[in-house]
Amino acid sequence: MTSTPFSDLPLPAAMLDNLHDIGYRQMTEVQRQSLPLLLAGRDLIVRAKTGSGKTAAFGIGVLLQLEPARYSPQSLVLCPTRELATQVAQELRRLARYLPNIKVLTLCGGTPIGPQIGSLEHGAHVVVGTPGRIRDHLRKGTLNLERIRTLVLDEADRMLDMGFRDEIRQIAAETPKERQTLLFSATYPEEIGRLSQDFQRDPAEVILQEAPAPLQIRQCFFETDRESHAGALHRLLLHYRPEAAVIFCNTRQSCNDIGAYLNDQGFSALILHGDLDQRERDQVLVRFANRSCPLLIATDVAARGLDIDDLPCVINFELTRDAATHTHRIGRTGRAGREGLALNLVLPSEAHKVNAIADRLQLEPEFLALPAESAGEHPEPAAMVTLAINGGRKNKVRPGDVLGALTGERGIAGDQVGKIDIFDFVTYVAVRRGAAKQALARLQNGTIKGRKFRVRKL
Repeated sequence: MTSTPFSDLPLPAAMLDNLHDIGYRQMTEVQRQSLPLLLAGRDLIVRAKTGSGKTAAFGIGVLLQLEPARYSPQSLVLCPTRELATQVAQELRRLARYLPNIKVLTLCGGTPIGPQIGSLEHGAHVVVGTPGRIRDHLRKGTLNLERIRTLVLDEADRMLDMGFRDEIRQIAAETPKERQTLLFSATYPEEIGRLSQDFQRDPAEVILQEAPAPLQIRQCFFETDRESHAGALHRLLLHYRPEAAVIFCNTRQSCNDIGAYLNDQGFSALILHGDLDQRERDQVLVRFANRSCPLLIATDVAARGLDIDDLPCVINFELTRDAATHTHRIGRTGRAGREGLALNLVLPSEAHKVNAIADRLQLEPEFLALPAESAGEHPEPAAMVTLAINGGRKNKVRPGDVLGALTGERGIAGDQVGKIDIFDFVTYVAVRRGAAKQALARLQNGTIKGRKFRVRKL
């Protein structure tokens, strides 16, 4: 396929420079097909899988519609989960670096509503949130959508699956009829068409055709029984030793049980499900993404919106109840042309699930014998350690400030510092395990931008 640079589009020079600076040189297929339509003002229905570049596609359109001098919500992005909303907001802030004083506000459940009301009183240009919390603000009269120019439904199929149909309709009814509406979905069930008819105007469709199963993902199936289920997972982890893996379970209780088991066995594993508050969820995702914890045990709330670069492995501890969700699970690995590995544990009663997966993905299931047990093998520690700094975006902390504090005179080497994630009031920085003690002492005893901050190791 011929590469198409962003410079082929009628974009402002400052935006093109910023896209170049953050590594966006050539458009992905979803961007190439949707951006000309989007820039022409068309409503869109876009079917594209996670990781296809859709956030940048609608993000460019959202930013071009803004009036920076007007501090009122002009674009609204609805997402099914807090994780996805947070990631979308972070990406929009990166795309908006060329514009001064653009405020992107995240409104999600799981956090107190009071601080969100305070932030809204100071104005925002773009609001990214979950339908339930957006509706809460509308009910309280703390969010005004009368000036919305662009409404984006990201992962619309997932929002319908989660029962947000009524909330979406109620929210859309609070926005101007003349708005542009962009609907992004990984699948195209009938409900998507009915939802579109409710509030889109002659939408153009961008449908990315894709193979049912990415060829770069190898799937392996292993028969086990309930009594040996956890032990089988233990053997797979010791045999394949993935640098990072998402382990999917069907229930929160299964997540808790297998998490406790793996940690007792010496593995480093974190759990992600709906019982966590926002601070806990942020910490879990940060630590997994920066490689300071190699295993993430999750329910299907993480199957969408989990955007981890170069995830080498997905493990289905429990097979999902439907083949479509299985496709979303394994789609976390094998992205951007990289090879991926999906390991699946199968109970004797689950042959029908394997057959459904095989039919959907048009593959012949590869069944392998479980690796032999080895009493002398032990898990390896994570390569990175996460340090939490009690100061963030609201304290004017920037990544360069943290990097400078760590690597200044007699500091640690720059290649010992990993990802730096800055939130409103906390910053997380990953450092190599061998340099963690020195890095922690340096931050605890030194300053960042001339200020002292509390620092701890997670």
